[in-house]
Order: sequence, then structure tokens, then C-alpha cells
Amino acid sequence: MSRPALALLLLLVCAVAGADTPKATRVLVRKTAHELVLYRGDVVLHRYRVAIGPGGPGFKRREGDEVTPVGHYHVTMHQPSQFHEFLRLDYPNADDRARFAKLVASGALPKGATIGGDIGIHGAPPQKQWKAVHKNFDWTLGCVALDDAEIDEIGALVPNGTPVDIED
Repeated sequence: MSRPALALLLLLVCAVAGADTPKATRVLVRKTAHELVLYRGDVVLHRYRVAIGPGGPGFKRREGDEVTPVGHYHVTMHQPSQFHEFLRLDYPNADDRARFAKLVASGALPKGATIGGDIGIHGAPPQKQWKAVHKNFDWTLGCVALDDAEIDEIGALVPNGTPVDIED
């Protein structure tokens, strides 16, 4: 049976049994493809087009570089936001802190540089005129942005603690 057929069968079984919609067990963000994928095990639950930071590929080096970080993270909390809903990630993690410390120690970053934080998955910008077009360009400060209805759906499917892998 194909994966899409298996995913549909799983959803139908849960609906017939009166169970809640299956929760995602993993989130994958592919920066180059501008894609966020929700998985339950190896089954793809949903795919979404996203906007990211305009800082380019690779690791986030410092606060203000507008790079969406690459690495392994977890959703730590769901909270209201000016961007509708915000699923906070545990950036910076230990790998990010070690990489940042090496960059500062080597002089690749100035001594006053900061690593930043407040990275997450969120909805569209609050300005009405940008809501329909915001995924046509990269505009975040390093976050992953979707439409408001999509972040509502993701918020319901992705519990705190869910792993989030971000790759180029």
C-alpha cells in the first residue's frame, strides 16, 4: 500500500472509531524547498509551503542574521502572537551554543555578538495586505511562517515536545 493511501486509511480509521485526529510525531522543514512536512511515524500527514528568513542557507550564526537555523529542535510551547500563533522552538540548543562560542572565540563574530532566540513556527504577518502574499518571499527574522489557518491546524496536530528538524 502506498504511503498516501496508508495515511488516508489511518485518518479514516480514526474518524470512524471516533478518535482524535492523529498527532504528528515529527516536523521537517526544508528551507530550499520552502516546505514544512508533518509526519506520524513514516507517514506524511500534511505538507505546507512556508516563508523563512532571507539570510540564506546554513546554520544561524548570530542574532540579526535573518537565517532560519538548521538543526534538530523541539516545540517547547504554543503561545498567542502578533503572528496569530507561535510554536516556540528550543533554539539555541547545545550545538548552536557551541558553534556560536567557536565563532566568537575565532574572531569570526565580534565579541559583542549575541546568539539570539525566539525562533519558531508561526502564522502570517499581522498586516492585512501581506496575508495573501507573504509566502511569495522570505521575510521572517529566522522563523518559519505559514498562513493563519495552517498554523491553527499545525498547532492542533503538533504537541509540545515534538521534534522539529530543519535542513537546507
